[in-house]
Amino acid sequence: MAALKVCCTRCLKGDILNDSHAEIVAKRSFQRYLLHQMWLAASHQQCSIFIPGTETGKWKLKPSIVFVFFCSHTPCGDASIIPISEPENQLSKLVTGDDAAGQSAECRSNRDHLGPEDKRKSEKMASNHIIKRMKTGDDGYFSVITEDLAFQQVSAKREEDTNPKNCECSGEMQTANKKTGLGRPKVVDVYRTGAKCVPGELGDARVPGLGYHCVGLLRVKPGRGDRTCSMSCSDKLARWNVLGCQGALLMHFLQYPLYLSAIIVGKCPYSQEAMQRAIIERCQHISFLPDGFLTQKVKLLQSDLRFEHSRQAIQEARTNSKTKLVPCSAAISWSAVPEQPLDVTSDGFRQGTTKKGIGSHQSRSKICKVELFHTFQKLVTNISQEDLPDTLRMKTLETYWDYKEAALNYQEAWKVLRSQALLGWVKNAKEYLHFT
Repeated sequence: MAALKVCCTRCLKGDILNDSHAEIVAKRSFQRYLLHQMWLAASHQQCSIFIPGTETGKWKLKPSIVFVFFCSHTPCGDASIIPISEPENQLSKLVTGDDAAGQSAECRSNRDHLGPEDKRKSEKMASNHIIKRMKTGDDGYFSVITEDLAFQQVSAKREEDTNPKNCECSGEMQTANKKTGLGRPKVVDVYRTGAKCVPGELGDARVPGLGYHCVGLLRVKPGRGDRTCSMSCSDKLARWNVLGCQGALLMHFLQYPLYLSAIIVGKCPYSQEAMQRAIIERCQHISFLPDGFLTQKVKLLQSDLRFEHSRQAIQEARTNSKTKLVPCSAAISWSAVPEQPLDVTSDGFRQGTTKKGIGSHQSRSKICKVELFHTFQKLVTNISQEDLPDTLRMKTLETYWDYKEAALNYQEAWKVLRSQALLGWVKNAKEYLHFT
C-alpha cells in the first residue's frame, strides 16, 4: 500500500468517499484487493494470497507474504506533533504566518464548546492523572499526562524549583540535552497538526511554543468548514495496528487479522518518537483481546524519498509566489483487481459526476462503503452455505451494519481497544450504516 498526500476530507453516507486522506484511500484500495483475493481463494484458484485455515470457511495468509505501508508524509494527528529545534525553527515556515493557517488549522480547546456537566467530567478526568515532565534543554518542561494514555495533556512550564530527578526525558530530548557546544540543538517549538481534539475530551493548551499541542489525544480531521466525524490518520493507524487492516467484513473469512509489517514515511518532518507514541504506545498496554488479535510492534521507518508534489516540495519551488496553497479535492486510487483498477474521485464522488448524477450508481467511488459492501455480498452469495464460516451460515443479515456486527471476534476486539485505549473515539451514527 502506498499513500501520497494530496487529498481532502468529508463525513457523509456510505455511497460517498467520506474520508479522502491518502492513508484511508490506500487502505480502502487494499481492502478491495483483499476481497478479490478472497474470491480467488473461494474459487480454489492457487494464485490467491490466501490458503485454507483450520476452521470451516476461514482462510489465512500465505506465510511468505507481508504487507508494507508507504506514506509520503507523517500521518495527520498525534504523529505529526514533532519537536522543532532552534536551527530548524529559523528555516521553517510551517508553524508561522500564513503557512500555519494553511497547513494545519489550530486545534482549539474543546472546553469552550462543553456544557457545565461535560466540563465537570473533563475536570474530573484531568484530576485523576499524574504529570511527568520532560526537560527541553532550556530549563523549560514539556509535560505529558501518563496515567491514562487516552487523555494525555501537554503544557509548557518554567519551574526553577522542580527537581530534575523527577523529570523523565523523551529519547529526543535526552539526545538534545547530551549535546554540548555551538552545535547543541535547542527544542523551541512543535510542528502543528490540523486535526482537532475530539469534542468533549481534553483539548490543546494552545500556548506558544512547545505547549501548543497536547500529545496522545484522539483527534478528528478538520475538513473544509465544519468539524468532521473522521478520526485522524494517526488514530486510525493505531486502530489498524491492533485490529488489522482487513476491517470487520473480511474478518468473517479470516482466521487471523492482517497486520502491516512496516510503515515507511517519506522525506518530510519526522519524529520516530512521535510515530512510536501515536501508532504503538497508546495501545500497547491493552489486555484481554480475543484470540488472534495482537498489540503489534510494527516497524516504523523513514525513507529519503520525497514526494515531488508534496506541500513542502511545492513551497520550496514557489518561494517568490504569494498564491495560497490548498489541498487537492481529488483522490486517486489503484487496486490490483481485474475490473476498473483505477478509481478517481473528486469531493467524494467519481470524477465527472454532475449535480444531477449525485446519488446514482455511476457517481460512486469503487472504494466507498456501499461498493465494498456489494463486492463482499457477491463473495458471500457465490459460496455454498456449508462452506461459509459460522458467523455467516444460516444467518438473516441484510444491512452493512448487520454484517459488521456479526463479525463477533472483530467487534469484541474493537470493544476492548475502545474501552482501554481509544476511549473518545467518534463512532458513526447507526443511520449512516443501515444501507443495503
